[in-house]
This record gives sequence, C-alpha cells and structure tokens, in this order.
Amino acid sequence: MSIAVDTMRAAVYHQEGGLRLEEVARPVATEHQALIRVAACGLCHTDLHYLDHGVPTARKPPIILGHECSGTVVEVGSLVEGVAPGDRVLIPAVLPCGSCEMCRLGRENICTSMAMLGNHIDGGFAEWIAVSARHLLKLPEEIPLEEGAIIADALTTPYHAVVRRARVAPGERVVVIGCGGVGLGLVQFARAAGGRVLAIDLVDSKLELARQLGAEATVNGGEGNLGKAVRKALGGAPEVVFEAIGHGPTLQQALSLVAGGGRVVVVGYCSHDVELSAGRIMFRELDVLGSLGCRPVDYPRVIELVRSGVIKLAPMVSHRFPLQDIAQGLDALRRGELVRGIVLP
Repeated sequence: MSIAVDTMRAAVYHQEGGLRLEEVARPVATEHQALIRVAACGLCHTDLHYLDHGVPTARKPPIILGHECSGTVVEVGSLVEGVAPGDRVLIPAVLPCGSCEMCRLGRENICTSMAMLGNHIDGGFAEWIAVSARHLLKLPEEIPLEEGAIIADALTTPYHAVVRRARVAPGERVVVIGCGGVGLGLVQFARAAGGRVLAIDLVDSKLELARQLGAEATVNGGEGNLGKAVRKALGGAPEVVFEAIGHGPTLQQALSLVAGGGRVVVVGYCSHDVELSAGRIMFRELDVLGSLGCRPVDYPRVIELVRSGVIKLAPMVSHRFPLQDIAQGLDALRRGELVRGIVLP
C-alpha cells in the first residue's frame, strides 16, 4: 500500500515562538520504517519542560513534540518484517540504538545514542509519524488504541521504577509522592508487587483515585505533620519512597520519610540542582536511585498486565483533546487538572 507524499497537521515547537499548530510535510517511511496514522499521543510534563522551563530538546527546533504515541500502521518499508499495514501499535517513548555499551548490558533505557520522540526526532502530536519498525509493539484488541498510547510512558516508566529499580517486595511499606499519570502508575505496580502503598498529593480527587487504584492509605501533603501521618497510616516508616514530581522540596521530603536502610527512587525530572542531606544518606545507609523510562524487553509484560486487567488503564486517562485544542490541554496540565490527557489528531 502506498501513501502519496502530502501535508499533515502537527504541533510544532519553535524555540522562540512556542508551540504552533502548522501544516507540515507528511513523513515518508524509509526501507526500515513504518508509517503510522496516529491515534493518540499523551500530554506529559516533559513537554512543559521544553515549553516553560528552558530545557532544550536534543534536536534544535523546530520539532514536533509528543512521546506517548499509538496508532495504526499504514505503510511499511521494503526491508520491514513482522509489521504490516493494519497493525495496531504502540511506539516506545525512547528508541535505543541496540549497539552501545548500555544497550549491550541490557540497559537500553539509558542508551547513549537513544532517539526520544519529541526530543531527538519528531514526535506524535501530529496526524502521521514514521519510525523504525523494529521498535513497534502490537497492541491486543482488548486494549483501546487511543488510551493505549499512555502505556508508552505513564505505565512503562513506573513498571521499571517499581520492578527493576526499587525491587518492591511483598509486604514492604511504599510511599508515592505525586499522583499524576506516572505516580498513579507507581501506585498500581507497587500494589501489584505486594507493597502496602500510601499516596501523597495536594489534590483530594487524585488521592481518591489513588485509593481506587490500590493505595491502602492517602495523605494530603499540605496538611499537618507528614512524617507522623505516614508512619501512623502504615504502622512504621516506609522502606521505599518514590518521588514522581521532580521538585526540590519533595525530593528532600522523600529522604526525610524513608526508613533507615530504605530506598528513595527519583522518577520525576528536575531541571535544577537539589541540595540533599549527605549525612542522612550516609548515617542511615539510604539508597538513592534514579529511574528513567523502561527497557524494551519489559514492554510486552506491561502490555499483558494491562490486557489482563491487573493494571487499570481507563481511569488513568482523564481528558481528551483534539489536536487543534492542544494548547487547552497543556494549560490544564499546567494547572494540575489532568491525570493523563491524550491528544487525538
């Protein structure tokens, strides 16, 4: 099947002019690529780092943003195998090279030559996208194609943080700071791993959703003595604390909450340096772990957990925006109103 070269609508980031909805050239699949009609692309705080906080994209703008993307394959290159037109697919947020030292060590999520959608290469806030077909993952019919887009980050990122980095064990006390899309994914996976989960946020509606998704307790972070409330609810200090916001004070808070010998896992991105207590880390033998994205080998496991209903997808998608209303979606994200929003080209 052949698609004529044409134009498409896309949300293009310009360093000086911000995000603009434009008509741009529709991508053409090379011999190793697939051309995909985008079904949905998730709105993430990473997009706001570029737009609002001066964090540069790896490729100099203009560039199409968006890294949580699902869609339908329309055309494949001449050398593509295993992917065909009509396939419902998920595009991983990060495409590893497969040959650098980190990739050879099985740590493709920190590939030294990675290509991240909407950062190194054009992303999914567009009607079409072309990417290397070898990275694509087929989505089973049980998973709605539009909602399935958020698996690319909001669910695979917390899976990696819980299972590969924190290694949450049954019965461990776990605190999740921040109940956005990634935070609620952390709640679900920590609960699935057998952890006793407490969620912290400033928005009561998000705390209620955290309870629905498996948190046995919640605490509003703006009320009272947080450490005392956490210890009372869990019967002791937590062995694991996930920071899913990327904010200096909450990173410091995570260190103050965790039990001696415990693990603090930094999942939220912070663009500036944060002062942490080296003395507390040393004297209490704390592990401070970074966590980024997810290894390709684990994507099928996450997809199966969603397909089987162990991990709930529908409650994670709180808002939908047509592409022409992406600015409204980003404003809602800035105001903290979204769990996860998706843009529908």
